[in-house]
Amino acid sequence: MDWRSVKDQVVGLLAGIARWVGLAFALILVLHVIFVIGEANPDNGIVSFVADWAEGLALGFKDLFRPDDPKLDVLVNYGIAALFWLIVSSIVARIIRRVGGAS
Repeated sequence: MDWRSVKDQVVGLLAGIARWVGLAFALILVLHVIFVIGEANPDNGIVSFVADWAEGLALGFKDLFRPDDPKLDVLVNYGIAALFWLIVSSIVARIIRRVGGAS
């Protein structure tokens, strides 16, 4: 058994999972922005599910800026949170690959 190739596959898998998780988090945040700007029905199950998740994923960004327009507020703050997750997941994946010795 070639342990080096097994290690490389595991490292690649872990890095891929980190990227996909960050992408999923960013997608939830972007959907929330779309639902708010599009004035989606907040009582809809999908909209409320996404809003609940987005609330937790926004971390400290949800009130970073306080523009007067509530739609702009969500766009800016949740948009920054989405970018944060994309950047962090990319960095984490790169660290996993570097520490794991995969190329």
